[in-house]
Amino acid sequence: MSVSRLQKLLEFLQNEPNDPFLKYALATEYLTANDPEKALSYFEDLKDNHESYVGTYYHLGRLYEKLDRKDDAIATYQKGMQVARAARDNHALSELQTVYNSAIGLDYEDD
Repeated sequence: MSVSRLQKLLEFLQNEPNDPFLKYALATEYLTANDPEKALSYFEDLKDNHESYVGTYYHLGRLYEKLDRKDDAIATYQKGMQVARAARDNHALSELQTVYNSAIGLDYEDD
C-alpha cells in the first residue's frame, strides 16, 4: 500500500466526509494493506449510511466470510442483490448471486 495514496484518500475524506466513493476506496485500500478491521469499519459505514452504493455488498460479504461471519455474509449478499436489482445493475446482481449461492452451498459447477 502506498502511504501517500492512503494519506491522500484520508485528506479527501476530511473535505468530503459523506462521499461514498472515498469510503469505498479507503476500505479497499485497507484490504490491500491487510488491515481487515479498518476495511470492515469503512464497508459497514457504507452499508449503514450509503445503502444504495452497490459495490459495497460483494466486498463486505467476502470480508465477512474471511472473518468467519457466514450469517452476516449471507445477509449482506441478500441485501446487495436487492440493491443491485433496484439499481438495475445486472453485473453486480450476477456476482452477488454467485457468491450468495456459494455461501449457502448451492454451487452449480459440473465436475
